[in-house]
Amino acid sequence: MHPYFSLQGRTALVTGGTRGIGKMIAKGFVEAGAKVYVCARDAQACADTATELSAFGECHGIAANLADEASVQALAAQLAEDLGQLDILVNNAGTSWGAPLESYPLKGWEKVMQLNVTAVFSCIQQLLPLLRKAGDAQNPARIINIGSVAGISSFGEQAYAYGPSKAALHQLSRLLARELVGEHINVNVIAPGRFPSKMTRHITENAEALAADCAHIPMHRWGREEEMAALAISLASTAGAYMTGNIIPIDGGFSL
Repeated sequence: MHPYFSLQGRTALVTGGTRGIGKMIAKGFVEAGAKVYVCARDAQACADTATELSAFGECHGIAANLADEASVQALAAQLAEDLGQLDILVNNAGTSWGAPLESYPLKGWEKVMQLNVTAVFSCIQQLLPLLRKAGDAQNPARIINIGSVAGISSFGEQAYAYGPSKAALHQLSRLLARELVGEHINVNVIAPGRFPSKMTRHITENAEALAADCAHIPMHRWGREEEMAALAISLASTAGAYMTGNIIPIDGGFSL
C-alpha cells in the first residue's frame, strides 16, 4: 500500500462495525494497517466480526448500546484503558423506520433521532479526550460520520425521520469541524447512496425492486464494498489530513 494511504500504527473505532457499511470500513482499515475496534450492541456479533477481520490484521470487538449514555461512557472508559488515545472514530451506527405519513409513530421518530444524531454527539463528546491525545498539526485525529444522500435529497421512501436525522448529522458535523479544527481533529461526513446492508436487504433480495432502484441512479448500479472502504481510508490517512467540514456523497451520481 502506498504510504499516503497507510493507517499503520493508527487506532480506530467503528460503531455499527459488524455489518453493512461499518464492516466494509472496518475491514478496509484493518487491511490498511490500523488497529480496529468494532462496536455494536450484539456481543457475539462483535466477537465474530473481530475474529473474521483478524485474518487481515488486528481487530477487536467491543459491545455497547450507543442509545444509552451510560453505555457510551463505559465504552470510552474501556478504550481509554486499552488504548490511551484514539486516532480515528467512525460513527456509523444508525437505524431507520418506515411507515405511511398518517400513521408514522412518534416512537419511530424518536428512535431514529436518538441513534442517528444524539448517540453520535454522545460518542464524540465522550471520546474527545482520546481524540485530542491522538491529533497534531501534521496528522490530525479524524472523525468520520456516516450520513446519507437522504440528508441531501428529498427521496424519502416514507422513512420520514431518516432523511432529517442525516441532515441534522451533516450540520452537526460542520459545527464540530469548525470547533475542533484548532485541536487538530478533522470532522468529515461520508454520505452514501445505495450499498448492500441489512437496511436495504428488502431491495437486494427482490430483483425487480433492485432494477427499479438502480434506474434512479445515474451509474445504474449500487456501490461496492471496496469503494466505500477506499473513501474511508482516504479520509483517515494522509489523503484526508487537509480536509475538514466536508459532506462527501458516494452515490453513483444520485444526489445530482
